[in-house]
Amino acid sequence: IVFVQWVLFGFSFAFGPPVSPGFGSFDWAVLRFGELYNPNYSPTYPLLTYCAYQGTFAVITPALISGAIVGRMKIIPYMIFIFIWSTVCYDPMAHWVWGDNGWLKHLGTLDFAGGTVVHILSGVSGLVASIILGKRHDYDPRGTPAHNLPFTILGTCLLWVGWTGFNAGSANAASGLASLALINTHAAAAAGLITWVVIDAIRGHISISGACIGPIAGLVGITPACGFVQPGWAILIAIITTCIVHSLLLLKRFMRFDDTLDVALIHGCGGISGAFMTGLFSQKWVNEISGADGAFYGRPVQLWYQIAGILTAIGFAAACTAGILLPLHLIMGIRLAKEDEV
Repeated sequence: IVFVQWVLFGFSFAFGPPVSPGFGSFDWAVLRFGELYNPNYSPTYPLLTYCAYQGTFAVITPALISGAIVGRMKIIPYMIFIFIWSTVCYDPMAHWVWGDNGWLKHLGTLDFAGGTVVHILSGVSGLVASIILGKRHDYDPRGTPAHNLPFTILGTCLLWVGWTGFNAGSANAASGLASLALINTHAAAAAGLITWVVIDAIRGHISISGACIGPIAGLVGITPACGFVQPGWAILIAIITTCIVHSLLLLKRFMRFDDTLDVALIHGCGGISGAFMTGLFSQKWVNEISGADGAFYGRPVQLWYQIAGILTAIGFAAACTAGILLPLHLIMGIRLAKEDEV
């Protein structure tokens, strides 16, 4: 559904010739630009390749949202939701952060590979959707977090490997910047895994499912910063983000919503943590093209630019999600009946 939308008009809304700093256009609808080389997005390869690459970001974001509501939403309303959400939420946010004249990009917000556009959007949207849908009939916050450990491990490994494409690929070239993003990505994932296991060991119980959350938390945290910071900071960002996520998951039993696969806590909070720390540790010399010095390098204003991006993503995602799901709920009902859920 999302890739069809992306081809029809999504890519044009996000990256097409803009009508303003806030909106794209229909000029590239149905990708009718042919084998064009764009100096801004794809100077060394066809724009169609860039479109396909960015389409993977567009696809995975609503897929993350599904993790917060899996098992209790009707399929037809969900299909309608992701089509509308991609159009009114994801595409504008991608334009604001990554588009040539996007207002957040011009403001100075840094997001190398999707901390705000992918993780905060999906985390906040998943949280709002889970609140609107309500809890599963048998919801138990103290229940076993995973029931198929081989699949959990497989999924973690696929994410870890796939993240190479998202982060290093966002350099948009086989360059030193791509190498930096690659090292930062894997260093953060490894640091997240170690951090989680050490915390669990201190608490007296190490679990495989928990160990699989650690690298994902590290990966989410480093995503916005991977092309702007040195590897030492990548490890620290992963450690801090993993500690935050671990603490929040321990508090999950006291929360009044049912985020089935912890999308809001891992992706939403992890994305916020990483985007914030990008404003602390980024350095201009690391990325001369699009980087900037952060607060630790004499430019504290960068932290405020990051906060602007974070607050925009949170507010926009919450408003869009509620604005789509509440009318859908009134018109056709979005929650599965208890018998169907069982």
